[in-house]
Amino acid sequence: MKNAQARVYLMYASKIDAEIIFRDAADRNMTEAGYVWIVTEQALDANNVPEGTIGLKLVNASNELAHIYDSIYILASAITDMNRTKSITPPPADCDNSGAIWDTGKTLFEYVKKQVYKDGHTGKVAFDNNGDRIYAEYDIVNVKEVANKDAIGKYYFNNELNKMKLRLNESNIIWPGRLKKKPEGFMIPTHLKVLTIEEKPFVYVRPLKKDDGNSCKTDEIMCPLYNTSSKEPIVYCCKGYCIDLLVELSQTINFTYSLSLSPDGQFGNYEIRNNSASGKKEWNGLIGEIVYERADMILAPLTINPERAEFIEFSKPFKYQGITILEKKPSRSSTLVSFLQPFSHTLWVLVMGSVHVVALVLYLLDRFSPFARFKLINADGTEEDALNLSSATWFAWGVLLNSGIGEGTPRSFSARVLGMVWAGFAMIIVASYTANLAAFLVLERPKTKLSGINDARLRSTMENLTCATVKGSAVDMYFRRQVELSNMYRTMEANNYETAEDAIRDVKNDKLMAFIWDSSRLEFEAAQDCQLVTAGELFGRSGYGIGLQKGSPWSEAVTLSILDFHESGFMESLDDKWIFQGRVEQCEDQEKTPNTLGLKNMAGVFILVAVGIVVGMVLIVIEIGYKKHHVRKQNRLQLARNYGQTWRAIVQKRKMMRMQGRTSGVGALSLSVEALPRSVLNIQSPIRSIETLPRTCRNSPSPTRAWSGRQMVHRKSDDIPLRSPIGGPPQLHFHNNLM
Repeated sequence: MKNAQARVYLMYASKIDAEIIFRDAADRNMTEAGYVWIVTEQALDANNVPEGTIGLKLVNASNELAHIYDSIYILASAITDMNRTKSITPPPADCDNSGAIWDTGKTLFEYVKKQVYKDGHTGKVAFDNNGDRIYAEYDIVNVKEVANKDAIGKYYFNNELNKMKLRLNESNIIWPGRLKKKPEGFMIPTHLKVLTIEEKPFVYVRPLKKDDGNSCKTDEIMCPLYNTSSKEPIVYCCKGYCIDLLVELSQTINFTYSLSLSPDGQFGNYEIRNNSASGKKEWNGLIGEIVYERADMILAPLTINPERAEFIEFSKPFKYQGITILEKKPSRSSTLVSFLQPFSHTLWVLVMGSVHVVALVLYLLDRFSPFARFKLINADGTEEDALNLSSATWFAWGVLLNSGIGEGTPRSFSARVLGMVWAGFAMIIVASYTANLAAFLVLERPKTKLSGINDARLRSTMENLTCATVKGSAVDMYFRRQVELSNMYRTMEANNYETAEDAIRDVKNDKLMAFIWDSSRLEFEAAQDCQLVTAGELFGRSGYGIGLQKGSPWSEAVTLSILDFHESGFMESLDDKWIFQGRVEQCEDQEKTPNTLGLKNMAGVFILVAVGIVVGMVLIVIEIGYKKHHVRKQNRLQLARNYGQTWRAIVQKRKMMRMQGRTSGVGALSLSVEALPRSVLNIQSPIRSIETLPRTCRNSPSPTRAWSGRQMVHRKSDDIPLRSPIGGPPQLHFHNNLM
């Protein structure tokens, strides 16, 4: 009461209680000049009632006969009226023990309340619906000394006006401090210095630009920042939930205001200042401005808590809320190998291994089965080989990928049975992969990673999970109060941020996993960005209140206005306008819409095709090079074979000519090269040197060497020139019949 700005006290107390109150008030000089005490009749009888006290005293309070007379008259009138219309039953003999209810007594009480006695000895007698007397007359008494209580007026019933009237002689009143003049009250200031702080969506802040013409927009209010580091204030424009509330509140309870931002950008923390030599704790931020009477009102998203309520006064909450957790929605990792994620790595290895194992078993079954070979219909007695390993591998892959079988298939019954089993296996694998791929890439994603504040990962220091709040905020105070959250608070204390804006930005950038803050702000952020979501139930429920100085004369008016705003729906309209903004439905619709596949999801498949194309091109280059090398080698071998046959034919011809010469009686013929026919010697050979021939040809016997030997029969008609199939020199081919 001493710290309150009120100076007029109304007291209803007994004599004993009044003496205690008057004693304590006198010790605090609250019964001196400048104060007014108005008390009831019993308090006037206190022995230490201060001078200047004004009280009420019932007229004829000590005249018992007058009260008895009026009471009997009222009772008799009530019985008379009741007897005319009601039958009176005898009352019970023992009201305490009978347990019966006397209905006549209840009826009589209703008739008593209806009675009116205008000319009673104690004044007009009448009763209200509760049976209490109305129109009672009182004397206004002024205590001039402890033993002197003079009547300075009267509160009485005026028969002419038919209502109660007050008659008071103010000139005869002695006020506390023995003053003759009525104490003058002081004017309640109607211009208030209001502080706020930037916190979306409650307060949006933007700097005032030169293009604005030194004035804010119609829906904004100028809110300069008076910072101690700069002499001139920095001018900003503010709008939002709290700004609309301030405008409506000022119009409702009739005050003007000047709005400014928090000097240090803080809500308020009770801590030891660095420049405090005594080590005494002090409030900073918005709370400090109110505590040290540098501001009159705080209109911001200021959470009501016990620590703050001890130093400042709060209105009723204008916004009920709690604490929740903000995190980023978990998303599927769309990597280049997203199409492989429906199966685990182990399953992929087993499937790849199964393909080659089945191919090997198919090859072995077809190889050793007696029914795996068959004769071609138009063949010349040759048999087709069984399924080779290459064809078996292509068959296994073709069945698995459903790409058709272009090469050989199993011939034996045992291999075909295995092929059927493999086809069933492939069908199940492909169907399972397709279903899992659709569920993995298209179906709804989980909404949150955390289940709430009771999630074990938040409370375990071993988990690699970062969470934080804002330093010195109400949430920070809440965690310090909760013993069961002490381990969690010690872990997150080092990660706490200076502002909520920085923390929310890091959540969006995946630098912070969980941000713990007021539910109103986090629900707003989740409505703005559908990639963010609040996790779990609300905890630490509280509300946002308007902060005022202790004993502020505006407290009651502000509280009553806030209650009226809630009843009229004004606060709900502010929620729709600034917090939800119609975006909640958009996020819900987006959640219900199936995810569409894009290049980010299927990029790995296209890369796989590109790799296949590149590998195919590299392999075709290798095949062409290998084929050219193989053909070149075959040509050299064929050329060497042809020339070897040519030299052999020459040697055979010389032998035949020699044998013919002997049988015809002609002398021995020279076996030198000069003796050969010119047609043979004129053969144009591409061989320029002996080094161009293969080693086997270079080591052959020289054709000019004389041969001894056998007799051969030569037929003229057998000299048939032949041309090399590779464009070489003509060949001489002989059918030799050795004798």
